Amino acid sequence: MSPAASEVRVDVEGRTLKLSNLDKVLYPQTGTTKGEVLHYYAQIAPVLLPHLAGRAVTRIRWPNGVDAPSFFEKNTPAGTPSWVHTARVPTTGSRAPSRNGDHLVFPIVDDLATLTWLANLAALELHVHQWRVGRNGQPRNPDRLVIDLDPGEPAGLSDCCRVALLVRDRLAERDLVGRPVASGSKGMHLYAALPGKLNPEETTALAKEIAEELQTEHGDLVTAMMTKSRRPGKVFLDWSQNAGAKTTVSPYSLRGRQRPLVAAPLTWAEVEAGAADPLDISQLTLTEVLKRAADQGDLVAP
Repeated sequence: MSPAASEVRVDVEGRTLKLSNLDKVLYPQTGTTKGEVLHYYAQIAPVLLPHLAGRAVTRIRWPNGVDAPSFFEKNTPAGTPSWVHTARVPTTGSRAPSRNGDHLVFPIVDDLATLTWLANLAALELHVHQWRVGRNGQPRNPDRLVIDLDPGEPAGLSDCCRVALLVRDRLAERDLVGRPVASGSKGMHLYAALPGKLNPEETTALAKEIAEELQTEHGDLVTAMMTKSRRPGKVFLDWSQNAGAKTTVSPYSLRGRQRPLVAAPLTWAEVEAGAADPLDISQLTLTEVLKRAADQGDLVAP
């Protein structure tokens, strides 16, 4: 698909989609257009879709580009194609239906057509829970744990690398394999696959336990406290992202920053290098991530 076209009809896996305003600039600093965003999502789909499959997707949309207002969207919008798979999820994010019947209807992005449809709506960021939806339409137990490493200035990505190595060791002590992802913003995410035996409250407690252990032992570098005034110069280990209603940006999702940065999987060798030298680690752009995926495949394959 050429980014130069302003409006085209395309066939995506048997679905006909109208793609509009392809020449609209969504990232003014780099001149990246909506057409280029659609091209990125089409090319990265083979490694992205497995991370979205079965998960309710919250979107952040920038219809007029990243310099203009954005908005969160959980429910499927008006005009959603009938072929888009959806899930009715209790607003509490719990595993059981809410007593008053309150729910949200999320899209489930399990194919390229749905991904393309969302990208055409300028849904740059795709956020998901740590659980998947079961056949009964209800949330299952989490199949992964996530710890969000958020640096407080003047701490930066290199400091996150140092802390990520500590978190990796704590996960290993619990027979969990940590996998690092540069967030595409300031920090990093660490994921670890779970067997599905813990509920969200138990998963959150496990993540908090690790964060508090490291805060006790490395208080000069790590904090597990939500209070922002305690974060300057430290890396906040956000354990709360494991709560049933919380979401984290998916690996390979774009971010709505000034440049088209991506939540990009890393190797542990890259994290070790970044911990040793800040110049050896950086957030990655969509062009860099496409090349890495072609060369390396999915470094955090589910």
